[in-house]
Amino acid sequence: MRKPIALDLARTRNALQVLSEHPVTCALGFNRRHDPQFAALKKAIIEGRIGALETLTIISRDPAPPPAEYVGDSGGLFRDMMIHDFDMARWLLDEPIESVFAVGSSIIDPAIGEAGDVDTAMVTLTTASGKLCQISNSRRACYGYDQRIEAFGSQGMLQAQNESDTRLRFTGEAGQVEDKPKWFFLERYAQAYQLEIGDFVAAWQENRAPLAGAQDGLEALRLADAAERSLREGRKIPLDASV
Repeated sequence: MRKPIALDLARTRNALQVLSEHPVTCALGFNRRHDPQFAALKKAIIEGRIGALETLTIISRDPAPPPAEYVGDSGGLFRDMMIHDFDMARWLLDEPIESVFAVGSSIIDPAIGEAGDVDTAMVTLTTASGKLCQISNSRRACYGYDQRIEAFGSQGMLQAQNESDTRLRFTGEAGQVEDKPKWFFLERYAQAYQLEIGDFVAAWQENRAPLAGAQDGLEALRLADAAERSLREGRKIPLDASV
């Protein structure tokens, strides 16, 4: 199933109700959980490599903005783009998120602002124990698809860096040169898509839940809705059952 399940919580909850009445194997398209780099980062956090996780930083920047016409039907940056990062935050923090604070601007393409959306945004999530997650999104990165995560803890730091076509670095008299990040999501997450399909098939065969399911979609959409409300009202939004 694609993310988001729907653009509003009511329809999403209705979909989950239908699924509960007709049990099937349902995987949601949060493919980044299957990315080998991010999976290794998750494993290292669980194993205590950095001690107690304290802060998480997620950077996600597209190479170029979409047409303004797309923005109107997409649900906006928080539901269309940052929803992947909300899911990653939930997956890596692994504890309830209590509040959401968002800021955003339309500084790349005025047409996106005229369509009622932002093209640049930052969101801070706070968990029940006080862990912080900072998410930074931009609709334009001239150097390619910028996808990085940093996890900082009491005993160290973990960083998942961008993927490029090669890992070669040339060093000469004028300095150093290396490949730019892969251009967009199809190239960057090709392996993750394959692993995602494999996990879905295995989940069906083994009668188990897939790595990302419909409930994860609902929870990510709750964060997206809270972020949009925070941006609109200019305040931190508590994430309770009413959101």
